[in-house]
Amino acid sequence: MKLKPIKSEQDYHQVLERLEEIFDAEPNTKEGDELEILGILVEKYENENFPIELPDPVEAIKFRMEQLNYSQNDLADVIGLKSRASEILNKKRKLSLEMIRKLSEKLHIPSEVLIQPY
Repeated sequence: MKLKPIKSEQDYHQVLERLEEIFDAEPNTKEGDELEILGILVEKYENENFPIELPDPVEAIKFRMEQLNYSQNDLADVIGLKSRASEILNKKRKLSLEMIRKLSEKLHIPSEVLIQPY
């Protein structure tokens, strides 16, 4: 396949078809290099045309709590008082900078997710 930027949906689908054909290509081969380059082109096209928005901060906290099997008391241990945890989970209180730091460190939620308005 002749390598060129993906500029249309038709180009995008052609590249996806080619990726399927060479998906199992060995690294450091002609097809392996083509696979790597096409992957970069697809990623760039998808980031520009199908952006994924960051999740709501409170929903991200709830999701991570569920993953870690955390209760509201566990969240209170991270950010301070139980009443604060309740207010945050009910979107009645905004996250402070210190809370964002603690949540990012303890729950491994990216700070760029937590600093968004809600």
